[in-house]
Amino acid sequence: MGQSLVKIYIHLIFSTKNRLPLISNAIEDSLHRYLGGICNKMDCQVIKIGGHTDHVHMLCLLSKKVALVNLLEDLKSYSSKWVKTQGAGLENFYWQRGYGAFSVDPSEVETLIQYISNQHVHHAKQTFQEEYRSFLEKYCVEYDEGYVWD
Repeated sequence: MGQSLVKIYIHLIFSTKNRLPLISNAIEDSLHRYLGGICNKMDCQVIKIGGHTDHVHMLCLLSKKVALVNLLEDLKSYSSKWVKTQGAGLENFYWQRGYGAFSVDPSEVETLIQYISNQHVHHAKQTFQEEYRSFLEKYCVEYDEGYVWD
């Protein structure tokens, strides 16, 4: 083959350290734009970003030039430094060490966009932990409960 063609939809989920509710309405939109800028700069086209007070969901196309782990390292590192500059009480902002990354079938993209768009409504009924467990089960990911929330 003379050309490399890639289209990998990735659903990323990561939370604040200890799932502290530090993503307030005051910074949420700016944080999402900042994360989107990092993604786009790495040639990973952002499709949708959303979340709640203690976590973020991102749907993007993974670039053929970027390793997933490098994308996550940059997203979390640069955005954490940025959040710390956004006001009192955020000086000790950190993301949780781990993350979830799930490949998404193209036929499910529109459904996931709607899901990410409705995070605030969704989390009136379900905690982040319940939501994350449901994704692990949906994608048949084996996990040890003792290490997921560290």
